[in-house]
Amino acid sequence: MPMGNKTDFDTDVIVIGAGPMGATTALALATYGVKVHMVSRSNWLADTPRAHITNQRTMEVYRDLGIEQEVLRNATSWDQMGDSLFATSLAGEELIRIRAWGTGDGRHGDYVAGSPCPLADIVQPTMEPILVNNAATRGASFTTNTEYLSHAQDSAGVTVRLRDRLSGREYCARCQYLVGADGARSTIVEELGLKIEGEMARAGTVYTLFNANLSRYVEHRPSILHWIVSPHASFGEIGLGLLRAVKPWNQWIAGWGFDISQGEPDLSEETVISKIRILVGDPNLEIDILRKSVWYVNQAYAVTYSKGRVLCGGDATHRHPPSSGLGSNTCVQDAFNLAWKLAYVVKGYASQRLLQTYSDERAPVGKQIVLRANQSRRDYSLIKEAFSVADAENPVAAGIARFRDRGPDGVRARKLAADALELKNREFNAQGVEMNQRYASSAVLADSDLAAEAWKRDPELYLQPTTRPGAKLPHAWLTDSLGRRISTLDIVGKGKFTLITGLSGTAWIQAATELSMPFLRMVVIGERDYQDVYCAWQRLREIDEGGALLVRPDGCVAWRERSFLSDGMVAAQMLSSAIESILGQQIIPDIRALHTFH
Repeated sequence: MPMGNKTDFDTDVIVIGAGPMGATTALALATYGVKVHMVSRSNWLADTPRAHITNQRTMEVYRDLGIEQEVLRNATSWDQMGDSLFATSLAGEELIRIRAWGTGDGRHGDYVAGSPCPLADIVQPTMEPILVNNAATRGASFTTNTEYLSHAQDSAGVTVRLRDRLSGREYCARCQYLVGADGARSTIVEELGLKIEGEMARAGTVYTLFNANLSRYVEHRPSILHWIVSPHASFGEIGLGLLRAVKPWNQWIAGWGFDISQGEPDLSEETVISKIRILVGDPNLEIDILRKSVWYVNQAYAVTYSKGRVLCGGDATHRHPPSSGLGSNTCVQDAFNLAWKLAYVVKGYASQRLLQTYSDERAPVGKQIVLRANQSRRDYSLIKEAFSVADAENPVAAGIARFRDRGPDGVRARKLAADALELKNREFNAQGVEMNQRYASSAVLADSDLAAEAWKRDPELYLQPTTRPGAKLPHAWLTDSLGRRISTLDIVGKGKFTLITGLSGTAWIQAATELSMPFLRMVVIGERDYQDVYCAWQRLREIDEGGALLVRPDGCVAWRERSFLSDGMVAAQMLSSAIESILGQQIIPDIRALHTFH
């Protein structure tokens, strides 16, 4: 198969995989005006519910990409997500309950203060078409039934070999960069020889998708997750059964663990229906089984995400159970970190050195969430301990009886249950896990005179807003010229760097005007369109009013000057030096004149 001219490209970027990472990468690149082609091996997109929890940081990404409202229209709303209960069955005795996903009185204010975006619950078969359709509308191309075979990269680009699964025809496509978003069994990661640390298939779970109207058990206490403490579900690592609402309140997933040392579990129709009826607590429940599947608990992560012109992300680089709801969120955030960097390199704004920062920044996050998700599964051990008596003939039945006992054993069991719920906040109310990432790379210029960050509260549970380089820009409400509220997150992003200063920051205004870079916008908080009427930004900014923040297209603070500066020429030199350092090349006036940012 002829390869053609090495610089004769069919597209700028080819993305293998159309899941959350691949589709978000394609959407962002198309939004930034980069030619991108996405390939899916299957006939369409996800056909099972899979990931569903959508956290605030991911909703912020969707907000920046202009699809937040479309996502919310198709999602289970935040207020319907939260009262996760532990009961003997859905219809049976309720034991304890946790206010999850920031819906409880004690935590809701933290979540609302931390972001302009709510959480939402949207399953992959609903979410992926939103991403793909918007990417296509903005110029991305997309082929289904197309199998990735191999690639060869050289100094100028990547040649990708593909096969049309319908006709069997093999062909090559040429691009500048290849993105491997081809899932947990990634061929591309294997081809590149990227090191994967950890353990695969350390536990097993049965998932069954079914239709049944369970509204009478749920409408008065809405939640998307219901945990069943039953002798008939006390298998596997978690030791609890699960009923997860997919389409409230008529489509569900039933889940239970099994002992992988005993081989494959029994998935006969009779067994599965019996299990579901036990979990629901209705022996006569009419059930329509849609799909039965087995999945295995992984604890594995890539040490590095790229090699040369090929960059990987999503489940290809971090493989873990759904506990803590971190999976698709991390995939989307991988894509958001990568896409702007690819766009800047393709457009000539940055050198290829910028692409190395993708791996430097996202690989530590991937490791963190893999370990957290697996720890969240292990943390169910305290729930199991509260509701089981190890040496009893029927440990779970004895544990439930003990929990209701009026004597000292019951007192201890109820105290243990309270401790168990407190521990599970690290899964169900862990805003810090979801929002406290701190990037360290050459695309972040740390303060030279600042000590290491001191955490005022538990960094897993609580978001700590900061303008320290490497952190995401804090959310604060501003108002525009009509008095409408806008978030600080709404004045950054959209594919551009943003320089933020205050009314007294005239030196920075002069510097931005002097440099006049097409990928840099200037925002002055205090001017008519961006008024700090609540003084909320003043309390959060951690710099003088006449200082400056340089915010990357992904909302991460790249650099800051905390002190007031009066000299516009000095400000211009400092700003250009910072941008050149981040982008890895000199800012050449001719290039600035030739390129117009999309």
